[in-house]
Amino acid sequence: MVTMGVRQSLGLFVNPLMVSTGLSIATISLALAVGQFTWGAIQPIAGGFADRFGPRAVLIGGLLIMALGSAITPFMSSGFGLIVSLGLLSAMGSGAGSFSVLIGAAAQRLPAVAHGSAAGVINAGGSFGQFVFAPIVQKLIQSIGWMGTMWAMALVTLAALPLVGPLIRPATTSVKHGEAASSVLNAVGNSLKDRSYLLLHAGFFTCGFHIAFLVTHLPGEVQLCGLPPAVASWSLAIIGLANIFGSLYAGSCVAKYRSKYVLAFMYGSRALLIAWYLLMPKTQLIYYVFAAGLGFTWLATVPPTAAIVGKLFGVRYLATLFGMTLLSHQIGGFFGAYLGGLAITRFGDYGWMWYADMVLAALAALVNLPIREAPVVRAAAA
Repeated sequence: MVTMGVRQSLGLFVNPLMVSTGLSIATISLALAVGQFTWGAIQPIAGGFADRFGPRAVLIGGLLIMALGSAITPFMSSGFGLIVSLGLLSAMGSGAGSFSVLIGAAAQRLPAVAHGSAAGVINAGGSFGQFVFAPIVQKLIQSIGWMGTMWAMALVTLAALPLVGPLIRPATTSVKHGEAASSVLNAVGNSLKDRSYLLLHAGFFTCGFHIAFLVTHLPGEVQLCGLPPAVASWSLAIIGLANIFGSLYAGSCVAKYRSKYVLAFMYGSRALLIAWYLLMPKTQLIYYVFAAGLGFTWLATVPPTAAIVGKLFGVRYLATLFGMTLLSHQIGGFFGAYLGGLAITRFGDYGWMWYADMVLAALAALVNLPIREAPVVRAAAA
């Protein structure tokens, strides 16, 4: 909740940073785009350390680094400084305390039948963070300024350290490891030869593009429409709230249907929803309805994606291999955040970004269909 809540609220700082530092939106977008990539790049590394040494040290280190990144951001007045604080430190810390490590830890401690639901619950926690943090961050920016808000976020991040305590306990569930005799490097090498794994990466790339574009530039889109900043913060909060239900529902669907069909439905629905948004008048109500629709599938792609990785390769190196898919997700995130800044600078609006997002979502729905995935075995039948 904390790591994702802080991270997914950074788009609310774009306009205050422009006013305070005099930097262009393209420069700030580049810093946040680097953060999107860094968040993904750290996932397989953090996952590998967690697979080898356990999740506790990785999570503690991640929270400390994330707090440092937030704390030094107010002292950064250049694009390079923002890349260091938000693009590297904050993103590395958030990534080390995120999905790959947490879902990998859960998979090591739970039977296979519970993996999908556990991933859904963990994902819902991240979405709840977005729901809680977005309106609070907006209010804090308005009351104590963006610098004070950054320091407040650093303190909140440090306050999450006691939550790592329960992960001191070692895994006690007996889990079959399909690659028990294999090294993590062999597992990664073998996975990259698997066509289904690569198709999964391609679809997840689109998910990252979509989410990073919106979380970074939705406040700017709202401003272009002449609506107050609160519409953007509440839209982000509604996305987080809706994704709580979407994540839990996606986790339950993993136990009932093939995950690749769940993913294809999610990506296809995004393409249709964006087309609807482009045709509608831009009012507060439309933004809130749009946010609710987006939110239901926002990061609900995580449970079925993690489930497919587990089915293909087992759970021994799930944190590492799922971390690799998150890297693909965040490469898409880099382009979504940075190209959005270039689009508004070049054209004065985000029109071409919406069209690209819609086309990529439709393509992502299609590339998931050929993924090799065995039929779901019902619990009762098993």
